[in-house]
Amino acid sequence: MNIENTQSQMRRGILEFCILSVIRRGEAYPSDIVEEMRTAKLLVLEGTLYPLLTRLKNAGMLTYRWVESNSGPPRKYFSLTEKGIDFYKELEDTWSELAFAVNALKNKKDSLPPITDSTNQPTQTN
Repeated sequence: MNIENTQSQMRRGILEFCILSVIRRGEAYPSDIVEEMRTAKLLVLEGTLYPLLTRLKNAGMLTYRWVESNSGPPRKYFSLTEKGIDFYKELEDTWSELAFAVNALKNKKDSLPPITDSTNQPTQTN
C-alpha cells in the first residue's frame, strides 16, 4: 500500500473546503491562498488552485473583482457569493460530522488490542 497516495487522496478530499475557508474570511488573491495553505502544511499548487477557483466561480459559489497592481498586471480577488456561503456552511457541517465520527472510531478503546510497533512494543495512541 502506498501511504503517499492515501495521504494525497485525503488532502484532495478536503482541499475545496480549506480553500473556501480562506476565502470566507474576506477577498483572497490566489497566491495568498497558496501561502496560507502552505503555512498550514497543506500544499496546493497554483496549477491545482486556478482550475478549482474557476469551477467554483462557474458554479456560482465565487465571484471576483480585478484590482490594479503597481507591480504588474491587475490582480483577481475572489470572494464568496451567497450561494457560496450556503455551500461553505454545508461543507462545514459535513466536516464536523466526519471529524466527530473519525475521532469516535479512532479513540474507541473497548476491547481493542494495543497497536504495536515492529518490535511488538505497545505504542501510544491519541
